[in-house]
Amino acid sequence: MNSQEAPRTADGVVPRPLLRTLIVEDSELDARVLVNLLKGGGWQVDHRRVETGPALTETLNSERWDLILSDHNLPELSAPRALAMLQASGRDIPFIIVSGGIDEGVAIQAMKAGAHDFLIKGALARLVPVVQRELREAATRAARRQAEDSLKESELRYRSVWENSTDAVLLMDLDGIIRFANPAVATVFGRDPDLVVGRTLDHLQPPLSKSGEWWSVARSTEVRVLEGVTVRDDGTSIPVEIAFNEMATGGQRWVVAFARDISVRLAQQAELTRNREQFAVAREIQQRLFPREAPRIAGFEFAGDSQSAESAGGDYFDYLTLPGGAVGLVVADVSGHGVGSALLMAEARAYLRLLSRDVGDPGLLLTAANRALADDLGRDRYITMILVRIDPVSRRLTYASAGHPEGLVFGPEGGVKASLRRTGPPLGRRPDAVYANGADAVLAVGDTLLLVTDGIDEALDEAQTDCFGMDRARAVVQSHGSLRAVQVVAELCAEVRRYTEPHAPADDLTVLIARVLERSEPSASH
Repeated sequence: MNSQEAPRTADGVVPRPLLRTLIVEDSELDARVLVNLLKGGGWQVDHRRVETGPALTETLNSERWDLILSDHNLPELSAPRALAMLQASGRDIPFIIVSGGIDEGVAIQAMKAGAHDFLIKGALARLVPVVQRELREAATRAARRQAEDSLKESELRYRSVWENSTDAVLLMDLDGIIRFANPAVATVFGRDPDLVVGRTLDHLQPPLSKSGEWWSVARSTEVRVLEGVTVRDDGTSIPVEIAFNEMATGGQRWVVAFARDISVRLAQQAELTRNREQFAVAREIQQRLFPREAPRIAGFEFAGDSQSAESAGGDYFDYLTLPGGAVGLVVADVSGHGVGSALLMAEARAYLRLLSRDVGDPGLLLTAANRALADDLGRDRYITMILVRIDPVSRRLTYASAGHPEGLVFGPEGGVKASLRRTGPPLGRRPDAVYANGADAVLAVGDTLLLVTDGIDEALDEAQTDCFGMDRARAVVQSHGSLRAVQVVAELCAEVRRYTEPHAPADDLTVLIARVLERSEPSASH
C-alpha cells in the first residue's frame, strides 16, 4: 500500500499487502464481486459491508480503513450522504462510487463534493488501477498533511516531504519569486526544477497567457485554486490544477503552490459526457417500448406509467391482447438499474408479446417466459412479474405472479376484495419452475385493480425508516376516484415523490390501474 519494498518471509515470498475496505452496499453479491476484483489486483482484503447510516458511523469510528467503495443509491443510504459522513469524521479515505448507472451531472457533483472517482457496475476493468492511484494519492495527501504540521517545528522536514511528493510543489516569496521547486516539477510541468528557481510563475504559464495571471490567483483572498494549461519544454500542452496557500517559516511568510496533472480527470469528464449521451439514447428507446395508449374496452378503464430512478430503468408494464378477446396486464421489475436492466426488460417484453399470441393462461405464459429468459438472466439477475388476465365479458380475473409484490382489487369504499399474492419464484431463479394461477376473482362495477413495483411499496420517507406501503397507495387511488385513471396514476407517483422528499425515489416507480365502469361508459385512458 506504499511505494516501499514489502518485507519478505523466511522463504523469500513477498506477502500480499493488506487492504482494509469498507463497502457501502446493500447487495452481498455486488460486494463479493468487488472483493474478488481487489484480490485479483494483488491485495489481501479485509472488508466490511454496511448499508445504513448508523452502521457506517459505528464502523468509521471503531476501525481503520484504507478504502471506501459505495453504491450510489441504497434503500437507507446514498453515496452523497455516506461521503458527507466520511468528511464529517475528519478521515481522509479514498471514496469511490460504484453504481449500476449514474447521470453525468450527479457524478460530477459527487466528485466536486469530494468523491475521488466513480465506476459503473458491469464495467469494472478500471477498479484495480483506480484503487492503486487513489491509494498513492491518499499517501501523498497524508504526507502533505504531515509535512504541514512538521514544518512548524522544522523547515527541513517540509523540504524532505515535498521532495518526495507526487504533486509539484513551488515555494515563493511574497514578490512571486520561486525559491524552491521539488523534483515533481519535472513530471508535472516538464521543466528542470533547478531552472525554475529564481523565476516567477509566468515562466510556467502558456506563452500567450496574460502576465501575472496565475500570481493574481495565488494572492487572491477568495478562490485560490485554478485550472490552467502549461507548455512543457518538449512542446506538449498539459492541463494542470494548482492550489495556493500561505505559510510562515523561518520568520518569513511564503506562498506555496501544489500542482498536479489533471489530464486523467478531464478524460473522465469526457467519458461521463459520452455515457450521458448513451444513456439518453437508451432512455429514448426504452420509452418507446412502453404502451402508447391503453386498451379501449367498453366497461373498463386502464392506465399505467413507469418512471425510472436513473437514465434507464428495469421496470416494465404492458397490455397484451390474449386469445379469446381477453386483455392481459403485465407489471415487472428487473433486478438492478441502468442499461443492463433495461435491455433485459426489452427482451422480456418481446417474449411475452410473442408467446401471448397463442397462450392466454397467465401461469402457462410465465412458465414459458421463465424457460426462455433463464439463460440470459444468469445467476446475478432476475425478474419479478405479475400477469393478470381479464375477460371483459364475464369480468373474471385470472393471474399468476413470479415473486412480484402483491396486487390489490378493492371496491368503491376501499375494502380489499382480493390480494394477488405470489404464485412462484422470480423469473430466472429456477429454469424449470412451473407457475400456477392464483385464485380467480370476479370484478364488479366500481372495482379497481392496482398493480405496482416495489419502488412504490418500499419508497422510504425523509428519515429513511418508514415505507410508503400498499395501504397508502390504495388510499391515494381511492381518494382520487373522480379523476380519470391516467390522472390517478400521475397522482400516485407524485405522492410517492412527495413522501420521499428531500430525497429522490431510490427505485423505479411503476403503476398500472384497471377500473370497472358501467357498460355504457367508454374507456379513454392513454
